[in-house]
Amino acid sequence: MKRASPTFRGTAHTARTLSLQALLECRRHDSFVQEILDRQFAEHSLSAVDRRLVTQLTYGVLRRRGTLEAILAPLINRPGRGVEPWLWDALFLGAYQLTLLSHIPIHAAVHETVELAVAFGRPEARGFLNGILRRVAELTTDEKASMPAANAFPLEDGTYRLLAHAVFPDPATHPLAYLSQAFGLPEWLTARWLSRFGFEECSRLGFWFAGSPGLTLRCHLLRCRREVLLEALRAAGCEAEAGSHPQAIRLRRAGAIRDLPGYADGWFSVQDESAMRVASALDPQPGESVLDLCAAPGGKTTHLAEYMRNTGRIVACDVDEKRLRTVESLAQRLRLSILETHRLRGSSGDDLPEGPFDRILVDVPCSNTGVLGKRPEARWRLRAEEIAKLAELQKRLLCAACRRVRGGGTVVYSTCSIEPEENRQVVENVLRAFPNLRLEAEGVALPGQPADGGYWARLRGNP
Repeated sequence: MKRASPTFRGTAHTARTLSLQALLECRRHDSFVQEILDRQFAEHSLSAVDRRLVTQLTYGVLRRRGTLEAILAPLINRPGRGVEPWLWDALFLGAYQLTLLSHIPIHAAVHETVELAVAFGRPEARGFLNGILRRVAELTTDEKASMPAANAFPLEDGTYRLLAHAVFPDPATHPLAYLSQAFGLPEWLTARWLSRFGFEECSRLGFWFAGSPGLTLRCHLLRCRREVLLEALRAAGCEAEAGSHPQAIRLRRAGAIRDLPGYADGWFSVQDESAMRVASALDPQPGESVLDLCAAPGGKTTHLAEYMRNTGRIVACDVDEKRLRTVESLAQRLRLSILETHRLRGSSGDDLPEGPFDRILVDVPCSNTGVLGKRPEARWRLRAEEIAKLAELQKRLLCAACRRVRGGGTVVYSTCSIEPEENRQVVENVLRAFPNLRLEAEGVALPGQPADGGYWARLRGNP
């Protein structure tokens, strides 16, 4: 009989117990990891240092699970299915600290990870964890290399860490297997990218997705000038600089978002620069009526309201009532009052408000292949066959939007995907069914140039 996943049985949570709990919840549910961590931080009082460690460990393991599994698998004598999922996650946590976090001493990484077995009611696993992690420590060296090799795996800084002996496939003879295992990417996705981009560009993408892409704020220009917010952030000790978008501020290091200057006053929201360009492409004007088909969690929706100078009407739609409340909460913090939310019964778009609308944003559900650093859980949930299914859903939603825009109006279609089937091909298919619309402009952002990856297309109707 399959054993149930263990639960925490200690008296007080630590950074590592919370991280293991978050990883286990990621396995059981389809929640985004950040939503899980936000809930944990609301329930447990942690120091700023421990919050950072929980985030670093959880995101790090999810990003590099494939890398860690390649290192661990040869050290485990029992079949993979003989290792319970919780035990794999505990091993991943320990191995991540030993191989990819240089600031944690070896003895601390091993001891604290071994004690997770006790904290989660499986003390009999301590010996197994201790033995495997000590072998990982023996395998890992402090030496670095500038080129990939069978005994080297990539770090976040663009270099490679050497191992005592070869673990990965030889990149010269097995480039696909090396890229997939060393960077921790699904093999089917790596194969797609290798055929499109080549080895060097795939490596660049792998490095971008291997670490945290950094935090970007969108300055709310109706409430604060960017120069004022930059000055306030620097005065608070944040390393901040202006981004390429007129509202963007890049933070190299920051504490809790709620503690940043201007948060309570609605001076900013968190948004990647590539996402900011979507609202800019739609360019809604004050007084217009705008439909946002897939609004949650509200970043692009509130950006539209800022462009409209909080004058006019935005109908924000989504299928998830809880996430629609997140849209409302963000709008309240930003002092934006022109949003009204509309819950959809399903994802077909059949029960959308009829309109017509001056402008429509169609920011569709997608594969997330342009944001695998921020949404690391997506790389393990997505399957190759789902790309075509997503493209069909995207076409239905874009068609629904095209039927609801006024003559001469504008529709912007966007994704955070870098797959052609979800981007230009969707737009071309829909345009064939709507000869009254034309492709006016489009933008393609590859991950790391300079932000996350994504796509947008602006369709303009004939008057």
